[in-house]
Amino acid sequence: MSSFSHPLSSLHLHTASRKPRSPEVNLQRKPRFLCLHGFRTSGEILKKQLGKWPASVLDQLDLQFLDAPFLAQGSSDVERFFDPPYFEWFQFSADFTEHRNLEECLSFIEDYMLNHEPFDGLLGFSQGATLSAALPGLQASGAGLTKVPKIKFVIIVSGAKFNQFLPREAFSTSIGCPSLHFLGERDPMKPRGVKLLESFIDPLVIYHSKGHIVPTLDCQADR
Repeated sequence: MSSFSHPLSSLHLHTASRKPRSPEVNLQRKPRFLCLHGFRTSGEILKKQLGKWPASVLDQLDLQFLDAPFLAQGSSDVERFFDPPYFEWFQFSADFTEHRNLEECLSFIEDYMLNHEPFDGLLGFSQGATLSAALPGLQASGAGLTKVPKIKFVIIVSGAKFNQFLPREAFSTSIGCPSLHFLGERDPMKPRGVKLLESFIDPLVIYHSKGHIVPTLDCQADR
């Protein structure tokens, strides 16, 4: 995936494929990603979190940051580090078996993409990564994002697979678009993140030694 594989080539990658496939992208411009932030954070916070990545990576991408449609309905885990406001994409129960406002969230994202197109891919962290991973399957099955061009690739940071509340169409078939996944060895969501990999064809994976964070890219990955 020439769009972002070269800046990451100095890292030690663990991949499930022989080589990433290259989607058809207009080479006259940078690939454009819609960036979906984590639970009870914001687009501005994700922009700051990704700001730790090397310029050699960021300069190759056109990143657009969106705030989720709902104000945080509780305290945020990032209050000590980042100022409000905080937003959430949808709400869910403590055991992740029930959700509210997911349909409204999907419509909100589609409307934004329609009004600010074109977008080539999605980049998500945490709750935003869960959405980013589910959207290509929903689109391919006709259950979501039907009004916007096909998602060509995704970058998933601390993502997870939740069959309990996501529409079954999200992972009813294997997802073929190229995908890059960051998984933290100390992330409590790691088991669900590993499970998510099974839904993608030939995912490219970077493991790091930290927890549920946006990792820096200036250190050696574990494998």
